[in-house]
Amino acid sequence: MAVDVIMPQMGESIFEGTITKWLKKPGDKIERDEPLFEISTDKVDAEIPAPAAGVLKEIKVTEGQTVPIQTVVAVIDAPGAVAGAAAPASAPKVETAKPAAAAPAPAAKREPAKPAAAAPPPKPAPAPAAPAAAEPHRVGGNGDKIRSSPLVRRIAREHQIDLSQVPGTGAGGRVSKRDIMAAVAAPSAAPPLAPVPSAVREPAAAGIPREKMYFGHYEVQPMSTMRQKIAEHMVLSKSTSPHVYSIEEANVSEIVGLRARTKEKFEAQSGTKLTFMPFFIRAAVEALRAFPTVNASVDGTNIVLHKECNIGIAVALDWGLIVPVIKNAEEKNFYGLARAVNDLAERARAKKLKPEEVADSTFSITNPGVFGGLMGLPVINQPNVAILGLGTIERRPVVIDDAIGIRSMVYLTLSYDHRVVDGAIAHQFMGHIKHTLENWTEPIL
Repeated sequence: MAVDVIMPQMGESIFEGTITKWLKKPGDKIERDEPLFEISTDKVDAEIPAPAAGVLKEIKVTEGQTVPIQTVVAVIDAPGAVAGAAAPASAPKVETAKPAAAAPAPAAKREPAKPAAAAPPPKPAPAPAAPAAAEPHRVGGNGDKIRSSPLVRRIAREHQIDLSQVPGTGAGGRVSKRDIMAAVAAPSAAPPLAPVPSAVREPAAAGIPREKMYFGHYEVQPMSTMRQKIAEHMVLSKSTSPHVYSIEEANVSEIVGLRARTKEKFEAQSGTKLTFMPFFIRAAVEALRAFPTVNASVDGTNIVLHKECNIGIAVALDWGLIVPVIKNAEEKNFYGLARAVNDLAERARAKKLKPEEVADSTFSITNPGVFGGLMGLPVINQPNVAILGLGTIERRPVVIDDAIGIRSMVYLTLSYDHRVVDGAIAHQFMGHIKHTLENWTEPIL
């Protein structure tokens, strides 16, 4: 029996997905729950398992193609199906429920004497059925029915763009993130003249002549779906938030020594590695509780102060960057933070994250120091109003009580949205983090 493989809905606000890679080809045997293909959405990249065991009979949606949820992307022949004739034989059986509705059709044909108007009424019924399936895509905007996601509507509100004036290039005319980003990037904030790609992917739209880039010897590499989304998100953030930066230096010698003394015992008792990240998360959470303005979002002229500390941790992948979120970090002890950050990082690299695990952050942390970076000035992860950057921890000479000593030092940078956070608050916030790191008292075992 044939089993349809559909594009899953990876979250309530996600209505389409892009197939980035097929892990099997037609004719391959596959086990139930074995990874079948990879998808990319507005929220997360993930591996999708096979819904049944059998043989991959057909791939209906190719790599790089974006389709709405519930679209049949492939067909699997169950083990009991016979390779040639059995497949056609089983097909009618699968659709017996549908022909059952067609059974009355001959009855309608047996009554040609009746007015023809009687026949059309039953036929329009299936027509509304198609829009009904897509109804979750339809959202009221300015009184009009416009297909768009919550993310698209939020971007439109922030940039005061009328969605009804933005041409939709998504499935069924839906206004996609690419469409709204094109409208944001358009000069004069007018809707784009044509459904062109975002300015991020269309250099000419940014006012840069192509001949200024295409010269000499070169190679053109199309952006991956994830890279396109990162680019759009970064451009959006820089155009939304006036970025300001504050830098602090902290002496983390005590923490370095504590980790060196206890990392083996910690891993033996907890089953997870002891890294420096939980120390910085704890220090950030304590500072967020002391300065709630930094744990906020902006909605028009309103400031949304979040009661939970949901910490987004930037994880570098071979194919891009993703920011999984530790929810309610203020409720976790040190062990809970260590376990959460390691678990999310491992599953991010294995493409096992769920959409809800990369959503609803209230503050973010990125760690360029793990690659040896002295410091970085990161771009704010919208809709947060701040992001903390961690430099590399290195031993260097510092002045202590009029003497020069060698200590383990780290540069901390805070990128913040000046619409909400002022310099005074930012520096007090960073001072709080510095104090927590330099005077660590929380037990880690």
